[in-house]
Amino acid sequence: MRILIANDDGIYSPGIATLAEVASKFGEVRVVAPDVEQSSAGHAITALRPLSYKRTPIGNFEAYRVNGTPADCVALGAYHWEKVDVVLSGINLGSNLGNAMWHSGTLAAAKQAVLLGLRGIALSATVARDEPNFDILKPSLEKVLALLLQDRDLSLVNVNFPDEKPKGLRWTRQSVRHYDGKVVPGEDPLGRKLFWFTVIPIEGTEEGTDRWAVEHGYVSMTPLRLDLTNEKELAGAQLRHPLD
Repeated sequence: MRILIANDDGIYSPGIATLAEVASKFGEVRVVAPDVEQSSAGHAITALRPLSYKRTPIGNFEAYRVNGTPADCVALGAYHWEKVDVVLSGINLGSNLGNAMWHSGTLAAAKQAVLLGLRGIALSATVARDEPNFDILKPSLEKVLALLLQDRDLSLVNVNFPDEKPKGLRWTRQSVRHYDGKVVPGEDPLGRKLFWFTVIPIEGTEEGTDRWAVEHGYVSMTPLRLDLTNEKELAGAQLRHPLD
């Protein structure tokens, strides 16, 4: 099995090194990641300038850095390495739960894989300290990969780890009840207005969702799809407004 690994934290993130280490137990690994952090880049692609692809080994793993986005990395990685079976993205330093999926560069790399006809798995870990304790997460990470890599009916999965030794794995749905963004105003030393976009805690998450699982110490695994069509509203609109 050929496993291409990307992320949005950058080539030097400890999360990508951990993922490569564990993933190497399941197949041949190659890393292609941004040369600098691209957190919250979403599914942006670089269209108006050329990209570079520079060899940057990580330990014993073949690795390359790209001056572009997570989606760029997957596109270039698949171009330079034929017959890739699956793309793993992460492990992100910070969760990608609920509505964070919309702007997650980590998930975008996995989505880009699906757009290319590959399978994509995004993996993120809650950060309550400087960075997750990857040694604690490795056994659960291995269980997740053992499960997801062999199931070829799962094309796109978003995985999140808690900030503690996981109690187990849970299949979940996306939490969409609340938006976890907040605008915080401020000023620079010259008095010019600045604005930070940050995350705020969310209360009252529903059982069975990704956020609920992680908050209760479980690894959440959420199967996703690229088709965003709201089938219920489409059917209703067709009934209310029939068109020629």
